[in-house]
Amino acid sequence: QVQLVESGGGLVQAGGSLRLSCAASGRTFSSYTVGWFRQAPGKGREFVAAVSWNGISTAYADSMKGRFTISRDNAKNTVYLQMSSLKPEDTAVYYCAARDRGLLSRSSGVYDLWGQGTQVTVSS
Repeated sequence: QVQLVESGGGLVQAGGSLRLSCAASGRTFSSYTVGWFRQAPGKGREFVAAVSWNGISTAYADSMKGRFTISRDNAKNTVYLQMSSLKPEDTAVYYCAARDRGLLSRSSGVYDLWGQGTQVTVSS
C-alpha cells in the first residue's frame, strides 16, 4: 500500500511562491495518477491540478492555470506543486491524492489514497 505525505506548506505573502511536495512510500508510485486538492475553512474540497502516471498529461483548475505547475519525479517517488503569484484566496489545506492506473480526474471521489494535508497561508 502506498502512503502519501505532503510537505512544503507555510506562510507566504501575496505574490510569493511555494513548492509543495507529495512523497510516496510503501511501493512504487510510477503507475499512479496524482491530484492536488485544497480545502479552505468552511468550504468543500476543491480540485487544483492532476498529473498522469508518466507526467505527460496534466490538468488544472481554471483559477490556477498559469500560476501553478504540477510535475513529478518517479525516480524520487514525489509529485510537486509549484505555486506562484499566490493570493490570499489560495489559503487552504492542500492535499495530494492518488489512484492506481487511473485516468486524470478532477473528481476527488475517484482517488483512493490521500495524504494528511499541508497548510498554506497567504497573507495580504
